[in-house]
Amino acid sequence: MESEMKDVSSKDQFLEPIEGSVKDDWPLLKSESNSDQSSSTTTESILELEKKYAAYVRNDVYGTMGRGELPLTEKLLLGFALVSIVPIRIVIGMNLLFFYYFICRFCTLFSIPNRDEGDDEEEEQEDYAHMVGWRRSIIVNSGRFLARVMLFNMGVYWISESYKELLAVDGPETESEELERPGAIISNHVSYLDILYHTYSFFPSFVAKRSVAELPLVGLISKCLGCVYVQRELKSSEQKGVSGVLTKRVLEAQKNRTAPMMMLFPEGTTSNGDYLLPFKSGAFLSKAPVLPVILRYPYQRFSPAWDSISGLRHVILLLCQFVNYIEVIRLPIYYPSDQEKDDPKLYAHNIRKLMACEGNLILSDIGLAEKRVYHSALNDFLQS
Repeated sequence: MESEMKDVSSKDQFLEPIEGSVKDDWPLLKSESNSDQSSSTTTESILELEKKYAAYVRNDVYGTMGRGELPLTEKLLLGFALVSIVPIRIVIGMNLLFFYYFICRFCTLFSIPNRDEGDDEEEEQEDYAHMVGWRRSIIVNSGRFLARVMLFNMGVYWISESYKELLAVDGPETESEELERPGAIISNHVSYLDILYHTYSFFPSFVAKRSVAELPLVGLISKCLGCVYVQRELKSSEQKGVSGVLTKRVLEAQKNRTAPMMMLFPEGTTSNGDYLLPFKSGAFLSKAPVLPVILRYPYQRFSPAWDSISGLRHVILLLCQFVNYIEVIRLPIYYPSDQEKDDPKLYAHNIRKLMACEGNLILSDIGLAEKRVYHSALNDFLQS
């Protein structure tokens, strides 16, 4: 196992698949110019982009940005779905959202939210995840049930879950630690469906944009989940405050079984599902054990991965797909060694290697900054 992970983590090893992962038959954006030379230049440019940013490339029938040229059979299937199942799914989905919102509103009436204060007044975190008793029980159980119903409504009729037992797990293995509760769930990030699955399975707290707390309906639901709010545009003090809140919440979940675990996506953004991006070490500052979970989305026509495509287009095309699949690999609780506790970067590095090996994922060294460059280039091609 150890030698396999070393092979996977080698930079030379994972750079090679990136260079060789581009296929000539991928649907590409076409230049609007009638010039063959211009069209050829655009195609070559996009091929170069896809080689460089392979972790964000869509390989499904719909192609780059979901705007590839579709075969006739796909167009017919798409048209039929748009007038049949899509309206039904939208109505059911909205009703489920409203229904859960009213459950959360009822259970939080006359309740004072928990507040975690950061280094600044603007960093204050507000949530209802620390309630106890029948109110919390209703919020959790109904939330898990409705999250599964929402997945069913989106075509996820079956979820394939497997539990892997490792031959050797890094870190100490004492009876007391085997019973120790993980403070956080660590998962790769592919789609917004990830959130629905984890809500159904664990009902954890997530990290969300600060603006989510102010959204109608979703804002209150996020507070009931106990979301930790961040603002990517701000740096330094804001980030330090959020890291402190995250660490506090992870340690609290580890020691208190009534507290929700933190759901962390250490990549910081989504990939196309075949790659694993670099992990941010902030998720491992608590030194607490974690539960690694790997998500895969097998597909034939449209990929549920949310990359290189607008949100509205992705939702519509996903709802047009009659069946969607989720495969889940749950690894054993990972107990960090003393060396990993002293070095969060090492802890993050080793968890990432393990997940890549067990999930058959390719390690990539690009992150959010490169993703923005890639998306910007694609938009420039679209507008040219």
